[in-house]
Amino acid sequence: QEQVVESGGGLVEAGGSLRLSCVASPRSLSIADMAWSRQAPGKESEFVARINWISGSTNNADDVKGRFTISKDNAKNTVFLDMKSLKPEDTAIYNCSAKTLIGRENWGQGTQVTVSS
Repeated sequence: QEQVVESGGGLVEAGGSLRLSCVASPRSLSIADMAWSRQAPGKESEFVARINWISGSTNNADDVKGRFTISKDNAKNTVFLDMKSLKPEDTAIYNCSAKTLIGRENWGQGTQVTVSS
């Protein structure tokens, strides 16, 4: 079964940093790109960052540019989201997705990030 699992969420003070990880399985999965999105209570889900699995090119939302960095480890089918200078408004459930070369998109269950003031 195709599966995506996020980890690394937690509670952090404003100005702090966190690293989120996301592993896609099985290892034979042909990944086109992986991405992060987030959703705060009462708000719409919003795109955060995406990385192409082949070229390594990235796309980031305007409100996280300069603070969040997406990266990948192809050998481990893993994508990371390094977050720094965190703000209370970054508090949300962060979801990871993996899109295959045949167009199938799989989503994880999410990991909670809470930033205190």
